Amino acid sequence: MVREEAVRVAVIGGGAIGGLLCAHLCDAGHDVMLCVRTPFDALVVERGGRGDTVPVRIATSPDDVAPVPWVLLAVKSQDTAAAGSWLRALVGDATTVVVVQNGIGHAERVASFVGAATVLPALIYSGVERLAPGHIRLHTEGRITVPEGTPGAAFAELMKDSGIAVHQEPDFVSAVWRKVLTNVAANPITALTLRRIGIFQDADVAALGETLIAEAVAVGQAEGAKIGAADVAHTLHLHKTYNPTTGTSMLYDRLAGRPMEHEFITGAVVRTAERHGIAVPFNRAILTLLRALEGA
Repeated sequence: MVREEAVRVAVIGGGAIGGLLCAHLCDAGHDVMLCVRTPFDALVVERGGRGDTVPVRIATSPDDVAPVPWVLLAVKSQDTAAAGSWLRALVGDATTVVVVQNGIGHAERVASFVGAATVLPALIYSGVERLAPGHIRLHTEGRITVPEGTPGAAFAELMKDSGIAVHQEPDFVSAVWRKVLTNVAANPITALTLRRIGIFQDADVAALGETLIAEAVAVGQAEGAKIGAADVAHTLHLHKTYNPTTGTSMLYDRLAGRPMEHEFITGAVVRTAERHGIAVPFNRAILTLLRALEGA
């Protein structure tokens, strides 16, 4: 039920993260519109042993929408430009655009589409899988991290009672790179092997993952992130202790025949390393393999 103080929110992207965000926003009582290219009858989210039909309004054309106070961009990084027409239609000067994506440079990716609107980068940690159009399954409960400040505080208020925690982080540069660490081994390794996160129980795979993460730590440090060896160990520990049936966004995309976001994860590490003159041979090799898959 929409609460008395409901806020109009548009979510762009009907994949796993977009569907999950819609569910949380509806749980908070907001008036939620999901913007997708291909319509479906209903949005169903499996979580906690049940399947919930989420009461969202579904829009399929930017011509049919108008600016709203909040826009959550939940398409993959490589699809940002394709979402440009939605952003132009939904965003006004008073809109806050929350960019919920992997990689780095969230604000830069949307700058040409949002004018004077406030842009809030956001990092989501959640194990969620798109099973079919309009049908997603939550494997691991998560949280959202945003920069500390007025927009972040307003977003935390928006998500109050939504069922997902919002953490306001004073050192967002370090937070971004810690998120990169969670992606830079798990995403490419699962996508290349077609295995889920349980593959990190294999000692040789874990050792490769540790090397990929350690290379990314050196790059993040050059960017000003306060990360180090403890973050390598912690990230690897997470991979080993997650629900082994959990996949990654790149694995799900490869299984579904969709483009993968390796250029915005491994590619971002490699390009940033080049700018700083840092050698990242293992990430470079993985990027070569991922690019070869794309061209297969």
